[in-house]
Amino acid sequence: MSGSTFGKAFKITTWGESHGDGVGVIVEGCPAGLPLKESDIQKDLDRRRTGQSKVTTTRKEGDKIIIMSGVFKGKTTGTPISMRVDNKDADSSKYELIKHLYRPGHADYTYDMKFGFRDYRGGGRSSARETVGRVAAGAIAKKLLARDKITVTGFTRQIGHLSATTVNFKEIERNIVRCPDAKTAEKMVDAIMQARKNGDSLGGVVEVIARGVPAGLGEPVFDRLDADLAKAVMSIPAVKGMEIGAGFQTATMTGSECNDVFVMKNKKVTTQTNNAGGILGGISNGMDIVVKLVVKPTSSINKAQDTITQKGKKAKIRVEGRHDPCVAPRAVPIAEAMVALTLIDHLLRNKTSQLT
Repeated sequence: MSGSTFGKAFKITTWGESHGDGVGVIVEGCPAGLPLKESDIQKDLDRRRTGQSKVTTTRKEGDKIIIMSGVFKGKTTGTPISMRVDNKDADSSKYELIKHLYRPGHADYTYDMKFGFRDYRGGGRSSARETVGRVAAGAIAKKLLARDKITVTGFTRQIGHLSATTVNFKEIERNIVRCPDAKTAEKMVDAIMQARKNGDSLGGVVEVIARGVPAGLGEPVFDRLDADLAKAVMSIPAVKGMEIGAGFQTATMTGSECNDVFVMKNKKVTTQTNNAGGILGGISNGMDIVVKLVVKPTSSINKAQDTITQKGKKAKIRVEGRHDPCVAPRAVPIAEAMVALTLIDHLLRNKTSQLT
């Protein structure tokens, strides 16, 4: 399986399965001397962990991070940083009952076609449990970015047909769906709980805004910043689409409406609008980088569905067990991590772009 590594200058490799002994990540390319302790990483893992509220899975994982290498006396050493989280509350009993059935919306069939053999417990490697390592690595990336006054903030923009109409960053962590609009957040919670009661699930839209990104990041032509951001967020389980800036809305605009006009403000080049989402020609332009991603409704639902067995025979399936009725709230820190990892990778690569 060669697709478990992301990044070039700042590179991560995740490992582990949903119901294995644990999950983790190896981080390469982190400069020496960065103050780092487990609590720096734990705060983001706590935002991602299972069982944190009534709108998430009831699986109870503490997700306590253990730094195994690459840190000495509270500082990074410049060598690979290895981190792990032990799985404490995996229950594979429900999966034993359906291991020969292909779950609609899941990767059971495609993993069989790819590898000829798969870990059916909780989806194995295809489970979002794998993203623990991404979030841990992303926390390091955020610390490095903060040294350049770059911040990465994510939130739930939409769940089902409910969309935030205002954005107040202070509201994001005050509600269990991580919506920046307090009134809409209450309605989102009700909608998720109703979907769970019906044995169903909901999808949503997560938005990530990176502020303080300098102009000049991105490596045309194939490693454009927007291209790498697309790969980063599209690699998150359940993500089925993404856009940067005005995105698909630009299809309804004229050129004069879409173009962001350049102006000088406080002796700095800026633009009057930000339809480009902070990226032009694959290179950051100094404006906020705005990324939106769509997460599909959770595939594991407690409703009877038609399917087939591994031998192609018709069957019925009801996926019991512990699942998120909507993955958007817990996808927020994952999306932040992938954006942060992309930005730090390009920030480090950019140091070789010019002689100074």
